[in-house]
Amino acid sequence: MATVPSTNKPGNSPSPSSNTTNKSKTMRAVVWEGKPYEMAVRDVPRPTILQPEDAIIRITSAAICGSELHTYHGVLGSSTPPWQMGHEGVGIVVEVGSATEHFRVGDRVLVPGGTDAGFFSVEETQQDQGGFYGQGPEVGGGLGGTQAEYLRVPFADDSLVAIPDDFSSDLDWLFLTDIFVTGWTGLDFARFEPGDTVAVFGAGPVGLMCAYAAVLRGASRVYAVDHVRDRLDKAASIGAIPIDFTNAEAGTASEQILRREPNGVNRTVDCIGQECVNHRLKPQQNYVIQEAIKVTKFNGGIGILGVYAVTARSAGTPLADTMDKELLVSIPDMWVKNLSIGSGSVGVALYEVLPKVFELVKSGRARLDWVVTSQVGIEDAPKAYERFDKKQEIKVVIRFPWAKERLVAESEEIAADEANDGGKVNGHTGEKRPLRIPIRKKTMRVLQF
Repeated sequence: MATVPSTNKPGNSPSPSSNTTNKSKTMRAVVWEGKPYEMAVRDVPRPTILQPEDAIIRITSAAICGSELHTYHGVLGSSTPPWQMGHEGVGIVVEVGSATEHFRVGDRVLVPGGTDAGFFSVEETQQDQGGFYGQGPEVGGGLGGTQAEYLRVPFADDSLVAIPDDFSSDLDWLFLTDIFVTGWTGLDFARFEPGDTVAVFGAGPVGLMCAYAAVLRGASRVYAVDHVRDRLDKAASIGAIPIDFTNAEAGTASEQILRREPNGVNRTVDCIGQECVNHRLKPQQNYVIQEAIKVTKFNGGIGILGVYAVTARSAGTPLADTMDKELLVSIPDMWVKNLSIGSGSVGVALYEVLPKVFELVKSGRARLDWVVTSQVGIEDAPKAYERFDKKQEIKVVIRFPWAKERLVAESEEIAADEANDGGKVNGHTGEKRPLRIPIRKKTMRVLQF
């Protein structure tokens, strides 16, 4: 059956006569300019409604993701910088297009890392996955990024998720936009079942969320492999067994785990990818995959979440040619152990997994804010990237001042009311009215997919 695409695909550019941005209004945004190991914060045009299905979100919290370090290193992304960064965000709807039905100004939402494609296809292809924020024109479809004050969301009714509690912390919901869903999906890639033993390579944000998901889903034992002490300690705090793969006396990760699990673990998830290092901390692109094959038992499964994608060298990827296009992997070792392998970016799977994990967060069964080690303003984002890259941070959140501005405005109104009221508030002398963010509440379906 032929696919009938919408005319409003996320990457489509408006006609030359369209007003793509209001040049008189700008915003601050984190921008990749093609300089390895540098990020910039620039004034860029504030987005506007381009299509009737759009919404404009005022971002209140965004996060720096490990996958963005591949861009920071100059090895992955689109070919033509600059572009805005970020694909994890929470915010408030401040404008909607005329065809947007389920969201209104004032609604609090989380912004999943990729948008709905805007059309139905019975033949899934990479081009049918919608757009991805913060990845430039060719890779991301030309969308903006969440590490900015405002974001345009195409197909808002199907690309946004309503937050049911207007007064909960952004950090309760922010990681549903990517890393928790991604970690959960890595277990699905590996064909996880309750009671399985699991080895997670990488205890960065995605690896920690993968280990946490394994604990929540009933793993019997979870091993978290890394060499950074803070990350290993964080893994231990959620019930995982920390494995320092650089410990010369204890041996490699596979050796340490196989001493504990002589037949290997049921499931292994690679949360690092092609920029991994070996036990001597030297770059070796195939190291984690080789270790995963060694440590996974007969009839087991391997999930590959880490990025393995090679692009041509360009202005946007100036160091892309440092990545080998072909990696040596032992197919016979995989075959004789009857291993299954699942891999890829989460993409559409994010919308498939999100409803179930959303309920875990809503019910309080899953708490996700423990992974955060720093919260910064947008002007400090370049330094935060540097610290994150040096593994001095586990997860950095960029907080925007809007919620504080609303609180300040509300407190000023209350002060004015008290002055006019002779100090009597709500009819009772001396009783202070609580500060609140006046966000409209309404009955609506929680998930808009």
